[in-house]
This record gives sequence, C-alpha cells and structure tokens, in this order.
Amino acid sequence: MNNKFLNTLIEKSPVFQEMAIKTAKMATVLCDKAKCADFIAPLLLRLYLVPIFWMAGSKKFASFTDTAAWFGNEDWGLGLPLPYLLVFLVATTEVLGAIFLLFGFGVRLISIPLMITMAVAAITVHLKHGWLAIATGSGIFATDRTEGAVERLAAAKDILQQYGNYEWLTENGSFVILNNGIEFAATYFIMLVVLFFTGGGRYVSADYWLRRKFIIEDGGNPGRHNL
Repeated sequence: MNNKFLNTLIEKSPVFQEMAIKTAKMATVLCDKAKCADFIAPLLLRLYLVPIFWMAGSKKFASFTDTAAWFGNEDWGLGLPLPYLLVFLVATTEVLGAIFLLFGFGVRLISIPLMITMAVAAITVHLKHGWLAIATGSGIFATDRTEGAVERLAAAKDILQQYGNYEWLTENGSFVILNNGIEFAATYFIMLVVLFFTGGGRYVSADYWLRRKFIIEDGGNPGRHNL
C-alpha cells in the first residue's frame, strides 16, 4: 500500500479518517500518561554513567604516575602542560561525578565538568582515529585505518586457528581491534547534555528532595525539583 493510495483512502473514507484520528488521540493520551514515570529516563542515564566514570577516575588514581607521564610526554603521549595537576583534576572530576550521579546530587552542576572532560578527551585522544570505537571494515564510519585493522584481525585469526587453540581463546568472547575513536566519548557527552537539561529525575534523586524541601519551605514553586 503506497502513500498516495493511503492518503486517498483517508480523504474518501470518513470512517477510516475518524478511526485514524481516534487512534492518534489514544496513542497521544497513552504517551502522556507515561510521563508519570519520566523519572526513569534520567535515572537510567545516571546509573549507566556511574561505573564508567568511577572506573575511569579510580584507574587514573591507581596509576597516577604512569597516567601523568602519558598526559605530559610529547613523543608517545598527549603533550599536555602540568600533567600531574591535570590527572588529579580529571580523576577527581570523574570519581566525584560518579558519586554525585549515583545519589542524584548536583546532577546538572556536575554534568558541566564531566562534559568538558569528555569533550577534551574526544578532541585530544580520540578524534584523530575517527568515529568508531571498535574497528569495522564497512559502514559509513569505516576508514582506511579501520579497514586495515580488520584485514590484520582476519590474518591474526587465521594464524591462531591454525597454530593455537582458537576455541579456547574465544571461549569468553571474540577478538576485536580497538580503534579508539570518539564514539564512546561522544555518547557519554550526549548523555550528560541530557542530564544537564533534565536533572537527576523526580523522586529518585537527592536534588529533587532537597529542592522540594527548601523551595516549598520558602514558599516558592518547586518546579521540576532539579538542581
């Protein structure tokens, strides 16, 4: 059924037209009723980001000297100034960000330094590798780099299948090549942008209850109760 036939059917058939309108209205009402659970979306975003930032920050603290060396070295690192200070600031932002996101405290505020961290990481570390985090040989984001990586991966698999216990090697997962593009950093940045505008969510964030308590006690409008 093409669009022209469908449009003609709607115009010529009052019954079909009325049915389509009622269906659209019913769908709208159902979607509007689902707004009572709109706190689920920011909650899920927060819980998804918590382990990511916690692991990133705690790993930097655990390997502080090595990370600082990578930040500051111009030959094989990023060549950034004041590497020890930068590692401390980034790691602290990520660890505190994970804690704040977990409890839903200061979600909109902490999203700002976390977005800056993701933007800087995307530009300084990942952008030169393109979009893809994992190398693939096809698709709109494939590049000569990823295509070459896939060729080498296929050759490595052939060698392992011929001379190694390939079934054991891949028992817990398949081999891939990390392209280290901006995909993950961009995804986290977008999620943080959403949290900046929506806040931590009603009922499930400390921001909601703090704002509700202090604004209502002051006689103000609690609004969405997000900081």
